[in-house]
Amino acid sequence: MRVILTTDVESVGKMGEIKEVKNGLARNYLIPKKLAIRATPGNMKVWEQKSNIIMEREEGLKVEAQGYASKIDGVSVSIAVKVGEGNKIFGSVTSQNISAALKEAGFEVSRKDIKLESPIKVLGTHDVSVKLYQDVEANISVTVIGENGEVAEPEVIQTEAETTEEIPEEEAAETETDAEPEELEEEKEEAEETKEEES
Repeated sequence: MRVILTTDVESVGKMGEIKEVKNGLARNYLIPKKLAIRATPGNMKVWEQKSNIIMEREEGLKVEAQGYASKIDGVSVSIAVKVGEGNKIFGSVTSQNISAALKEAGFEVSRKDIKLESPIKVLGTHDVSVKLYQDVEANISVTVIGENGEVAEPEVIQTEAETTEEIPEEEAAETETDAEPEELEEEKEEAEETKEEES
């Protein structure tokens, strides 16, 4: 069946496109959900007029979102949480927490527009993406700290020189030099004793 998509449909097409789809998909899903209409001559004419209005509105929304993105992009917010032993936080920081922090900073962003792969469970600064409209996104910085000011501990990387005690070359050379006369003296004494015994 040929249909006109009235909105973007994943794996099917973009709004306004005319697609040939299986009858079952059209009758049981696309048309009942108002995601598409049958591509009849009458519907195509009506949709052409309607789509122009929709496209103008969509373009306006996109421009508005781009303006808001320029304001919020790069914004930093801090969220204080309870922490336990080893600075491990209790619970996690969710998109709802971030939305609330942004609101306190003067930015209205729905938690649904905040893209987190998973809740934040460690102290520190995290980069978070905010989807404001279709392909319009902004990046913000979320710093998670403890209620008493605890912060993420910097990683300490020890080099081999720091972890292994080494004897400086000069000292090693001196040790070897000091040892040589003693060894020669012992050998000399042993030789004299052997000579006396033989005589």
